[in-house]
Amino acid sequence: MASNKLVLLGCAVPLLVTMGCATGGVRLRADGSPGPQECPADALKAMNYLRLFVGEAAWAQLDANQTRAYPITLYEGNIESMLEENLGLLEAPTRLYGRVWTGGPQVVIRYYAAKPMRGGDAIPICAVARLGMGQLRKRPESKPGTAVVEAPKAGVYIVDEFR
Repeated sequence: MASNKLVLLGCAVPLLVTMGCATGGVRLRADGSPGPQECPADALKAMNYLRLFVGEAAWAQLDANQTRAYPITLYEGNIESMLEENLGLLEAPTRLYGRVWTGGPQVVIRYYAAKPMRGGDAIPICAVARLGMGQLRKRPESKPGTAVVEAPKAGVYIVDEFR
């Protein structure tokens, strides 16, 4: 029993360290949105193996805890999203882990890891949530640290760096 806990801890610590390195040190622009950030080399390598090339996209529920809600409230900080369609070799409903920034005029979501639902380790990735026609723009009733947005889902796009 104790050895199982050690194995689990051994798997969780590298993921948390990787996510911390990926999201740490992001400089904010004057409007509170995140500035440019490089995609880590291990994420670029993993994405290549998974056939996740720049521009590949799939629909995802933005917040796995608010599926099919309309509108939804996103909170500054960590987020768990859920793929609705396959993305490269990642099969739906793979979970996507990332970070939300609500400081600018529209919400910014960057994804740093994917966790397939059929098991296996978390996989480092670089992806962003995008939705046309201003649908990720914050509604006026958004309070500080939150973003009320029209759509509960968006396209998740693979990137090779965050801009």
